[in-house]
Amino acid sequence: MDHRGLTRARVAVAATFALHGAVTGSFATRIPWIQDHLHTGPGGLGLALLAPAVGSLVAMPTAGRVTHRFGGRAVTRWLIALWCAMLAFPALAPNLPSLWLVLFVYGAVAGMCDVAMNAQGVVVEQRLGRSIMSGLHGMWSVGGLVAGGVGILAAHAGLDARVHLGAMAVVLIVAGLGVGPFLLDVRPGADEAAPPHFVLPAREVLLIGLIGFAGIFGESASQDWCAVYLKQVAGASPAVAAASYTAFAFMMAAGRLCGDAVVRRVGPVRTVRAGGALATLGGVLVVAGRAPVPAIAGFMLIGLGIAVVIPLVFAAAGNAGRTPSEGVAGAATVSYASGFVAPSAIGGIAAVTGLPISFGLVTALLAAVLLGAGVLRPSAAGARTRLTPDSPAEPA
Repeated sequence: MDHRGLTRARVAVAATFALHGAVTGSFATRIPWIQDHLHTGPGGLGLALLAPAVGSLVAMPTAGRVTHRFGGRAVTRWLIALWCAMLAFPALAPNLPSLWLVLFVYGAVAGMCDVAMNAQGVVVEQRLGRSIMSGLHGMWSVGGLVAGGVGILAAHAGLDARVHLGAMAVVLIVAGLGVGPFLLDVRPGADEAAPPHFVLPAREVLLIGLIGFAGIFGESASQDWCAVYLKQVAGASPAVAAASYTAFAFMMAAGRLCGDAVVRRVGPVRTVRAGGALATLGGVLVVAGRAPVPAIAGFMLIGLGIAVVIPLVFAAAGNAGRTPSEGVAGAATVSYASGFVAPSAIGGIAAVTGLPISFGLVTALLAAVLLGAGVLRPSAAGARTRLTPDSPAEPA
């Protein structure tokens, strides 16, 4: 493929990431409406919100087989369209059991689409010969922030969530189908055996996925608990507590958008080590600083430090696996399991010992990212291509 075709493919996969993030951002803003509409309490809603994580964990290991069967372009195009369509259904659920079922399917589609679009990103990165995965995940954050802003305006105007989410679903479906033809048509070789229906990660991919597990644990714990931490531990006002999440999310988006430039200069291992160091310092500030300013600064450092972890985990896993989709599926299954565990683990530890101790565990896992970054080394991961023609050799 010529450079122009690769540029179109890069734009198309970036748009796909943004659309995926836009669905997440749109849904998040209307969760209070859904809770009020179903007259359910925090316990029932919390149980329903576990369903997407369960659906993702069940479905992601099958994504490699589906991609092998139908090809990367078709699978990514139709999964992103289906994922956008799923946005309309949670607000239509008439009761809590039906909401759980809808969100289970919602999560399953989201997880498979996540694997497919990350595999697309890995292949485009390989063919371009330079890092782009961090920027792609940055586009996911941008899509979520923009759609979240639209959702806030819709909620403020009192717009029925069924109308808002239905209209957003239509717009996003059209956009997803429109960019789909420009994706790479990645297909297996004639002699390439199909992966199993349900793929368990190989040892190399498992180790890479464990770095992702630690990174997502820090991300999930911070985004779910930062406002509570600011209010209950640091004594911040409700407005300042709410602003802590915005600061965290902004730093994560900025880190991802700038991350590729750092990777091209120093390589993935040093980039993740530096990020792990920043995130660990942020965790120390959160645990030690019992005032709003150091706590917010700590959450901002965590957001900046872990921004590049998942993009580089998926890039390394895509290169380490037998095929990009199989490697990404394995690492994603391990990594995203953390999002299932983290919120309840933080809450359970906090109930017994307090939130500072909970975030001591978060800080330890962030330090594990720093110490374990070497497993992302391209040579160790069996990379098919180097990220740049003159990538610096990285020490163990």
